[in-house]
Amino acid sequence: MSDGEDGSDRKRSTAAHFGDQAAAYLDSEVHRAGDDLDQLAAWCASADRGLDVATGAGHTAGALADAGVGRVVATDAAPDMVATATAAFSTVEGVVCDAERLPFAPDRFDAVACRIAAHHFPDPRAFVDEVARVLEPGGTFAFEDNVAPAEDALDEFLNTVERTRDPTHVRSHAVADWIAWLEAAGFTVETARVVTKTLQFDDWVETVDASAERRERVEAVFADPPAGARETFELAYEDGEIESFANLKLLARATR
Repeated sequence: MSDGEDGSDRKRSTAAHFGDQAAAYLDSEVHRAGDDLDQLAAWCASADRGLDVATGAGHTAGALADAGVGRVVATDAAPDMVATATAAFSTVEGVVCDAERLPFAPDRFDAVACRIAAHHFPDPRAFVDEVARVLEPGGTFAFEDNVAPAEDALDEFLNTVERTRDPTHVRSHAVADWIAWLEAAGFTVETARVVTKTLQFDDWVETVDASAERRERVEAVFADPPAGARETFELAYEDGEIESFANLKLLARATR
């Protein structure tokens, strides 16, 4: 990487960007509710000590606490996100840190969650290894992130759309990549399924406060999708302009 092996410059830029958007993420309908959030919380419900990595505005940490996890720590690289999370969810503790360098002792938690964040991580394998390190034997890792199809053209289309909309996006990986990284870190993948969530284009762009110029560039990518994209992503147009699309997300429960 041009900014150091750990992507430190990119991480600082990403943290600053998300800190500026903390209030918007707290109110974001995509992030604050959904069957996916309920599922992650249910997988962690029997835990005593839970960790939410890259908490954003704290919705997942709050859901873990509501599900009965005795102590929940929410981490994020953006101080404003951590402040927003702990203010919104009063029983949650907050720690500012890098998802790829968690400042906790080995076997510290019996559940770890990470929801819709890992596509921003420069080194996802380091992140998975860190989760394995801080999770006690038998503990649960409840994971969700945007994923790309296995087909190269559709993978490229999705990641181009995402990076154009949000320059902090690193990569949406394939399901097979995540399974391989989890297993290499010593996890047993108990459940792995891909779900779709329909996103309204206007709301999706507004979440990152994209400029008019950036919005136009995103629209231009959607205007010329590769073969198979309309079906895979359920692209919906009105008068030739993108109205909505389906986001593909991996929900995985892994046990160490």
